[in-house]
Amino acid sequence: MRGMTRRALFRAGAVGAAAAAVPFGAAAAAPRRADASQVASYRAAYHFTVPDQWKNDPQRPVWIDGEYHYYYLYNADYLAGGTTTGTAWRLATSTDLVLFRDQGIAVPKDTTPNGDVWSGCAVVDADDTAGFGAGAVIVLATQEPVEGADSQAQYLWYSTDGGRTFAPHGTAPVLPNPGVKDFRDPKVVRDEENGRWVMVLAENTKVGFYHSPDLKEWTYASGFVKEGIGVLECPDLFRITGEDSVATWVLGVSANGKSAGLPNTYAYWTGGFDGTTFTPDADEPQWLDHGFDWYGAVTWEKHSADGSVDPSIRYAMGWMNNWDYANTTPTIDSDGFNGTDSIVREITLRRDPEGTRYLASRPVAALDDRVSRTVELGDVSVDGSLVLDYTGTAYEVTTTITWEALTGAGVQLRRSNDGGRHIDVGVHGDYAYANRRGAANPDTSGKWQESRTPFDAAAGKVRLRILVDRTTVEVFFDDGRHTHSTEAFPYLVDTGLALFTVDGAAVFENTVIREFAL
Repeated sequence: MRGMTRRALFRAGAVGAAAAAVPFGAAAAAPRRADASQVASYRAAYHFTVPDQWKNDPQRPVWIDGEYHYYYLYNADYLAGGTTTGTAWRLATSTDLVLFRDQGIAVPKDTTPNGDVWSGCAVVDADDTAGFGAGAVIVLATQEPVEGADSQAQYLWYSTDGGRTFAPHGTAPVLPNPGVKDFRDPKVVRDEENGRWVMVLAENTKVGFYHSPDLKEWTYASGFVKEGIGVLECPDLFRITGEDSVATWVLGVSANGKSAGLPNTYAYWTGGFDGTTFTPDADEPQWLDHGFDWYGAVTWEKHSADGSVDPSIRYAMGWMNNWDYANTTPTIDSDGFNGTDSIVREITLRRDPEGTRYLASRPVAALDDRVSRTVELGDVSVDGSLVLDYTGTAYEVTTTITWEALTGAGVQLRRSNDGGRHIDVGVHGDYAYANRRGAANPDTSGKWQESRTPFDAAAGKVRLRILVDRTTVEVFFDDGRHTHSTEAFPYLVDTGLALFTVDGAAVFENTVIREFAL
């Protein structure tokens, strides 16, 4: 099961010559693109992908002049030098968060003594608090002038052309490093009640809170500490109104909970925030995604066409990759890029039967406007395995599975003709799961093949919404109570789709397949 290189497996999969699923080997630090004439495309059909080279962390989109400005970390030198050659901020704009238009580099790298530009955030300074003009777009981002030293600090860039291009505000940090190793990823929100800006900052196992009147001078206010889920990154802070009309604060972080048997995605706490201190409802976090590949995620406000904000819905997007195998993807060879995002989600705040507040996820509603083909299968009875009369590499499946007595049920995605290769999602006993073991995928350790979340088997019913694209699978269980996002690299000839049950029969009700076109 090991030893085959990424490129050799890619070529075998592209021509359909391989007979078994084999994990991709680790890519070199500086990947090289194969001859394009020898490969077919693995570029996603309806997910955001970087035009070329490399992307990693999304940056929180901001609403400017009637459209969302989505910035992300981009490395134009990736194919020549790997991930260590540094990132800039590249910009894409969108009105519906499904179709994005590339706008090129917005915040350049290596143009100041501080080097490349890491994660942070952009805000619109409507009241000219920073002195660059009303409506100026301000970026606060981490830079590390001296690699390996305690030099991570926060720097300010500003734009007076609507967020298209940015200039540095000098070369000195607006928030210097106090002498610690991890001091990065600022996220800023406006505190209108107190007439100031609030920053949350990742500081190893602590999220630091800072205040500023002008985005240039920052004062430490408090800290929120969480041990046991690795170094905290890309913090997030927002208020959302729940289905019960009660507004709640949420603090989020990207975190690695693998050592504790937890996800390596986006952890969050609901609670209260008084402008200085965050008080969680519970000590342990919940997770917005339970898969292996939804990292560096950001959330942002939902705007109507007139610019008004819906307080009950928040958007979210994650980088569909993992630093454990970040350079392993067939898209390097097929299309000369490495960087795919999740679909944009709509996040809502709900309560479970025990009264616990949680965030539920669903794909952005505008995806419905991009449907190019619909296959309605209705109610399908299954006892064992049923291969459907459908083939595809990028689609959505929705179904509600009902039963009286069985051990498990689900869907086989991207199935090979002989049934030997596939990705499984469904329920089994007391858990729901997504399993990529049966398809080529980036994890050569064998440890991160099946993600699980609790499931009440007594319910006798589960709702599935599954988004499949050429290198990704995202599963929304029971209207987004739990979500699993994972990379997988099925051969392009593996296009089958099947329904299955274990130890019993079930009805797959209102089964619908949809394809999308951008």
